[in-house]
This record gives sequence, structure tokens and C-alpha cells, in this order.
Amino acid sequence: MRRTVIVVLALLGLSPLARAAEVHVAVAANFAAPMKILAMEFEKATGHKALLAFGASGKFYAQIRNGAPFHVLLSADDAVPAKLEQEGLSVPGSRFTYAVGTLVLWSARPGLVDDQGAVLARGGFKHLAVANPKLAPYGAAALETLNQMKLAAALQPRFVYGENIAQTYQFVASGNAELGFVALSQVMQDGRLTGGSAWIVPAGMHRPIRQDAVLLLPGRNNAAATALLNFLREPATLAIIESYGYRR
Repeated sequence: MRRTVIVVLALLGLSPLARAAEVHVAVAANFAAPMKILAMEFEKATGHKALLAFGASGKFYAQIRNGAPFHVLLSADDAVPAKLEQEGLSVPGSRFTYAVGTLVLWSARPGLVDDQGAVLARGGFKHLAVANPKLAPYGAAALETLNQMKLAAALQPRFVYGENIAQTYQFVASGNAELGFVALSQVMQDGRLTGGSAWIVPAGMHRPIRQDAVLLLPGRNNAAATALLNFLREPATLAIIESYGYRR
């Protein structure tokens, strides 16, 4: 029985007896906090090492098209992995949704943001940080939310655009913008807000932020890349992801 289990795990690329390898992972900026934890857990479980690069999914797309040697992409959306698949730059059938993102209006100042987002209509702030909607899915979701609230046109003069969601978060955390739309994962840990004040945007106010993973062509024969994609589907992994505010 033990021998059978070891053989099955080895086929999945999860056996600690398998030869350790490295996987180069392009990770959406919003997923930085959980992925740093998951990379450590992945190495403990498999012996493989995940080398992480964080950034905007749109920029990763351009880099991958230009030959960047990433093995796996953890995108902030489902559109970029789909395009890579269509263009023959990923392994067919490897794409899946590893998380569904949650948008939040957040301020580093306690009490500024109410739990209904009424501050957006009430005013009392000069700058609203938003990720570039052309590059960042969370920015596109923020714009959809404001359009649904019929506030986009009125608030646009106050927008401060971040190149990606990480920069957008920094604008708010530093106080350069009083509030902004960020990923819940950036301000939540273990199911609790890490500070400030926030409104979790109801999922129905924008299209779902489905975040897809995909195995890229340079990773097709990489044992660590296959192991990582399997690891992301494990129940213990999903529990960690959910603790940062992601949905399934």
C-alpha cells in the first residue's frame, strides 16, 4: 500500500522523493501575500522551489510573448491565460481558475470608509486610487462598480492611477490617496482586516474576477511546474487562499 501511494504521488509530481527542481512563476500583484506563504508550503511539501516574480498580468503577457522564460503564470484574470492558450504559448488543457478575487474600497484611516461605500457619494476626499483598468482586472472591476453607482464621471478628476494593484495599494497605504480600490487579499489576513477601514464591494457590482493559472510552454517538461499546479488544487492550499479573502 505504501509503495502504491508513493508511486501515485510521484506521478502527480508531489513526492518529496522526487528530484527537486525550480519553477519560475509570474504572479499577479494582488496574489503576492498568499503566494509567498504558499511558496514556502510548496517547498516543504515537495522539495521543489518556486521562484516568484510579481507584476501586472498585462505586462506579463507582453513579456511571455517576447520569450520571457516563465514556467507558470498565475494571472489576475482569465483573459490573459486564454489568449496565451489561443496563441499556442501555453500547454493546452492546463488552464484553470485558482481563485476568484474580491474588490474592496479601502483607506488606511480608520472610520473613513463605511461598510456601504457611501463615502464615494458623500465626498470629503481629494484622491481615489484605482489600478489602470487597461492593465489590471481589479481596476476594470473598480470602474464597473463606479459606473453601476453612477459616480464614475463625477469622481474621475480625483482618480490616481496605479500601474498595477500593488502600486495602487501603496498610494493608499502611504496616504497619497485617502482611499482606493484594492484587492481584499492586500488588506486581509486570516479572515480579518489588517487595519484601516473598508467596504467589501458586493460581487454583483462587477464581472467576476476569475484568476486563472496556466502552464506555459517553457514549463511543459518541468516537474516543479506540474507539481505547483497540482499543489494549488489541494484542500489545504485552497484554505490558505480563502483566508486572504478570495472566493472559489
